[in-house]
Amino acid sequence: MTPTRLACVSYLNTTPLIEGLAKATGLALLPTVPSRIAAMVRSGAADLGLCSIVDAVGDPPLALIPAGMIGCDGPTLTVRLFSAVPPAEMTELHADSDSHTSVVLCRLLLHHLHGVAPRIIHFDARAHTGPLPASVLLIGDKVVTAAPADHPHQLDLGQAWRDLTGLPFVYAMWMCRQDRAEDPSIHAAAGLLDRQRRRNTARLDWLVAKHAGPHGWPVELASEYLGRLLRYRVGPREREAVGRFFAMASELNLLPAAAPQWVDPGVTTREPSAAG
Repeated sequence: MTPTRLACVSYLNTTPLIEGLAKATGLALLPTVPSRIAAMVRSGAADLGLCSIVDAVGDPPLALIPAGMIGCDGPTLTVRLFSAVPPAEMTELHADSDSHTSVVLCRLLLHHLHGVAPRIIHFDARAHTGPLPASVLLIGDKVVTAAPADHPHQLDLGQAWRDLTGLPFVYAMWMCRQDRAEDPSIHAAAGLLDRQRRRNTARLDWLVAKHAGPHGWPVELASEYLGRLLRYRVGPREREAVGRFFAMASELNLLPAAAPQWVDPGVTTREPSAAG
C-alpha cells in the first residue's frame, strides 16, 4: 500500500499532533519548514499538511481537515510582537518569514487596536544574528529561545484576538487539496490523526519530558505552554473563529473573500494502524 504522505514541522507545539506518527503503518512523515508545506500539498508532493490557516483561502485554496490544529483561547506565548516603540507609532514591522497567518493577524489587530498599517518587511529570524529590528513579529520556539530583552512593548496575538472577538484563534490545521476532499485515503489518515492527537494530549507530561530540552525550553514553561495555553481540538468555536478571521481579514483586503471548505472524514473501513 502506498503510504499517505504528511508534511509537517517539528516545533515543540506540533508534538501533540505528530508524536508517534512516524511509526504508524500507512503513513510517511515529510519534515520541512513551515513556508513549504502548502506548496507541497498543492503540488502533490504531500497528501496532507499541517498548514498555516491562511492557506485554506490561498491560490488554490485547500480543504480543512478537523483532525487536529494548533490554536489558543487566550495567550499563545509563541506568536508575539516585540517593539521598541509604542504600537500606535509603528511604521515598519519585520515579520518572521515563518509567520504567514500571524502576519495577517498582526496587521488586522494593529488596524483595529491602534489604527496603524505598518509596512511589512519579511525577515528570516532563523538566520538572523545580532540585534533584532525595532519592531519584529516572531513565532515558534524562537520566541522563547531568542526573544529580545530590550523591546518594552509586546503584544501576544492570541490574547489580543481573544480580547477583540471573544473567540479562540486557529493558527494551523491539517489540510489537503480540495479535489481530494472525498478521497478514502485522506479520510483514513484523518481518522488516525484524530486518534493520535487524543492519545498525545492524554500524555502531555511525557511529551514535555521528552521534547522540552531538545527544543531549548525550560520544562515548567513547556508544560504550561503545551498543557494550558495551546488547543489542539477543532470544535464549533474554532470553526466559528476561522470564519470570523477570514471575514475580518478580507474586509481589510488582507485575504481574498472566500469561505473555507471543510472535510468531513466520515467513517472508513480501512485505516492505518495507530502508533505508540
